[in-house]
Amino acid sequence: MDFEKTIKNAYEESVDGERFGDTEAELLSLQKHIRSCKRIVVPNRNTVKTKVINEVLTRFNLPSAEHLCIHTNSADLSRTPAITKALMALDTCDCDLVIARGRLGVPGSGSLLVIMDKKGRILSAATSPSHILHGKEVEDAVRDEITHALLRIGFMVVE
Repeated sequence: MDFEKTIKNAYEESVDGERFGDTEAELLSLQKHIRSCKRIVVPNRNTVKTKVINEVLTRFNLPSAEHLCIHTNSADLSRTPAITKALMALDTCDCDLVIARGRLGVPGSGSLLVIMDKKGRILSAATSPSHILHGKEVEDAVRDEITHALLRIGFMVVE
């Protein structure tokens, strides 16, 4: 089913009180939507996160992302920094998909990696606790988050 039609149908089911959870067809439509993306960007000042994200995307046989060099420090002034980073990318470039990673909320709240489409819809996400708790290098935390975000919407590693 077409992704836009899938979303519209789910909306109408909710309005009618007939929505009882995600369906396999919806999940497959979401996966197809992500696979069809031509331009995927990772907004950040440096390429560290992009490199790790691309390693994982390759393992899942998904299109690679490109680094979108924008200064995202101002995103930390918002209540949802990672989501704000993704929206900044949508506002500054023409892309099909954004994979953004930043603070979840207030300082100490941990990190959020979010996968957002060109309409600003969150397709998947994953969180990590504060660095002080997990002690992982940024690369390892990002690797875990993007892997979890893809697995939770049914993608599988292609060996």
